[in-house]
Amino acid sequence: MEDRLILEISEWVAEAGLAGASETELVDGFCRRLVEYGVPLTRVVALIDTLHPVLEARTFHWHRRKNETTASEYARSLARENEDKWLKSPFHYLMESGGKSLRCRFIDGDCPSDRFPVMGELRDEGITDYLAVSTLFGKSMTIGMMDSLVSSWSTDGPDGFDETHITIMERSLPFLALAIRDVSVGRIAETLVETYLGRDAGRRVLGGYIERGVTERMSAVLWFSDLQGFTRITDTVDPEQVIPLLNDYADAIVSSIHDHQGQVMKFMGDGIMAIFSGAEDGELCNRSLDAAEEARRRVAALNKRRKAEGLPWTRFYLGLNVGEVFYGNIGSEDRLDFTVIGPAVNEVARIAAMCRSLDQDVLLSSAFAGSAETCAARLVSVGRYALRGVGRPQELFTLDPEAVAGGKGACALQR
Repeated sequence: MEDRLILEISEWVAEAGLAGASETELVDGFCRRLVEYGVPLTRVVALIDTLHPVLEARTFHWHRRKNETTASEYARSLARENEDKWLKSPFHYLMESGGKSLRCRFIDGDCPSDRFPVMGELRDEGITDYLAVSTLFGKSMTIGMMDSLVSSWSTDGPDGFDETHITIMERSLPFLALAIRDVSVGRIAETLVETYLGRDAGRRVLGGYIERGVTERMSAVLWFSDLQGFTRITDTVDPEQVIPLLNDYADAIVSSIHDHQGQVMKFMGDGIMAIFSGAEDGELCNRSLDAAEEARRRVAALNKRRKAEGLPWTRFYLGLNVGEVFYGNIGSEDRLDFTVIGPAVNEVARIAAMCRSLDQDVLLSSAFAGSAETCAARLVSVGRYALRGVGRPQELFTLDPEAVAGGKGACALQR
């Protein structure tokens, strides 16, 4: 009987996993089937670590009384704030001790609530029996700290779990753990490629666009920005302050780019290379100028905070250009970079470098000004200049400070 039930559950999990079910769908279906087979479940919690710059883990909650299954993300900052609670949890005990399971029958008085405070909370909820299980993954299947699925299984049934219930849960659980791990690995892959390559580039790579030398020719707006006086700052402040400073300004600028559908291609020290693509040049110019205005506002707010905290602060220089680029995989056989190349890329870097000598925060190429027709009234010429490494001199433009005063987008009133 037990073998048949375990086989049926494992077959369902395998089919659901192959069909692309989410973690919550897997947990929900698994728990409902256990209940159908006579296991008196009341609540289930499962936790799996992840590999993410902001998140520490993902948890999944199933509750029979509430008739719901939910997922929640556990931020690294929250993990630090709740470290003491975590250190006193059954999950932490299993992961640190290497134990496979921990049983607590409240109806037998067998619950060390002084060691695990959560046991007292469960008793107050009417839980009569509790089982925590650590399902370990092999070393070759471990990614970052994701080396196991830890889970807890509780009941409020008057007699708790019997040994048949425990056997069915423990023998079926490895199938659920493997399916959840598979979904988590896919999520990690998406996170890593989008974090390190950019959103569009990451999706293309995961979609199979990885052959060396295969590029797409397209028109795009090029963004190149860096921080004013960054070398001076690094020479005059404690080294420990440099990385937090870079992160603060990157948050302000990158968020502004992403909010207007741009994609960051590279971080080069304090420099940021981004592109806006996928639409007509005029629309791309509008997006990039609105992103520039949003970045200005965010950097101004950041500077206000950093000044109040006695921290070094700065502003940013920005060059914008529009032109044809090659977008795709470039590099050696065993080290590729998904990037953009072309004369327009070289030009935008040179234009940004002119900000210092012309005492302007933002400079736009003549090609950009010609494409940004709806913003023409907001652009002002600063003269014609020869750019290093660029064949012909060109007229450069900046934003009229009076036209963008009051916190309005660079093109918002022109649309």
